[in-house]
Amino acid sequence: MMRLSAALRVFLLIFALVLSLSSSAQRSPQKPQKPKAPAKPAATEPAAQPCPFARPDDPSHRIILHDGNYQVAGKCEIIGDRVHYLSAERYEWEDLPTTLVDWDATRNYELGQTSPSKIAEAAAVDAEEAAERRQRDERSPEIKPGLRLPAQGGIFLLDVYRNNPELVELVQNGGEINQNRARNVLRAAINPLAKAKQTIEIKGLHAAVQSHLPQPVLYINIDMDQDPGARDISDRFRIVRATSKKDARVVGAIEIAVYGKVSQKQNYVPTRATPLNSQWIQVVPAQPLDPGEYALVEMLGKDVNMYVWDFGVSPTAPENARAWKPAPVADTETGTRDSPMLNKRPPKE
Repeated sequence: MMRLSAALRVFLLIFALVLSLSSSAQRSPQKPQKPKAPAKPAATEPAAQPCPFARPDDPSHRIILHDGNYQVAGKCEIIGDRVHYLSAERYEWEDLPTTLVDWDATRNYELGQTSPSKIAEAAAVDAEEAAERRQRDERSPEIKPGLRLPAQGGIFLLDVYRNNPELVELVQNGGEINQNRARNVLRAAINPLAKAKQTIEIKGLHAAVQSHLPQPVLYINIDMDQDPGARDISDRFRIVRATSKKDARVVGAIEIAVYGKVSQKQNYVPTRATPLNSQWIQVVPAQPLDPGEYALVEMLGKDVNMYVWDFGVSPTAPENARAWKPAPVADTETGTRDSPMLNKRPPKE
């Protein structure tokens, strides 16, 4: 009995100690939590300000730099520490630091207060740039709005697919001579004086390029010195009608007389050839072409170059692969497609 009482006293003592510790922990003050620092607001781009031109309504402006150079801008605004402008030469939006711009010289130029030497220098630069633009237009003339012929030259067909103009390159295709030996042997057996006939053929039943217009326009810019005997451009390039034959197209025939004279025959289509400028020639069929296969041929004197540029006419053909299309211009707030307005850039996140 004495042992039980002693054990009970030890248990009660431990229980009282646990209660005491728990009550003291509840009475001890809790450390206050530090408030979180407010999140920094996202940095926003400064509002755009118009460039301080002397004549802001002019269609183009010359932004003169401190080093004497300048940039021609169609539209311009200042965003923070940079000038954001639409280049009138490259037709792209570009930026330059505001510290590079001499705004006083820019305004003086617009007001005609530049010194005579500066005016003469600027006029010389303008004349040089105008000459460069003329040379560029000679090499790469614009045939439709936003659609230019390439400066490297070649032969191209102007097509219209679903009311949209497209420019398609014609690749030169090598013709092969079919000697038709069996027929010529039979013809000679029947008539020893008959001419031997051979055909100029290109493989495949259809050309890779198909015009959806019955009267396509062909643009030509190749080395014109290859044939010194060419008399004029109307005789240099012609269009022939090709006829189908099994898995090939016949673009011409060669006749060989028994005494050795060789002559060529083709089914020519009347065409009109006119110079577009000093580097490009424009060839157009005189009448709408019937659906079928055709080829643009180069005349080497009275004979035809066996390397031709084949195409077809088929209004229902699918769109030509790798066709060049006019550069798209988005609708703008001004309601015009000529000079896009400056759009505010979205704030940086």
